[in-house]
Amino acid sequence: MNTYYDLLQQMKTYGTFIYTGDRELDLTLLTEEIRSLKLSGLFSTQEFSQAMAIIMEEKSKL
Repeated sequence: MNTYYDLLQQMKTYGTFIYTGDRELDLTLLTEEIRSLKLSGLFSTQEFSQAMAIIMEEKSKL
């Protein structure tokens, strides 16, 4: 998982599809979903760190 697209594809494997048309809101919702997956044990610490780094990078582009 290296790009925002990769992250979205990973989320689809968990049945999560996020697209509101508002990039900032999409990133906020994605952050909450990733935190939920981490708390439930479905995301490893490494996956969580990678995902959060990707989200922070995307937020810096706004």
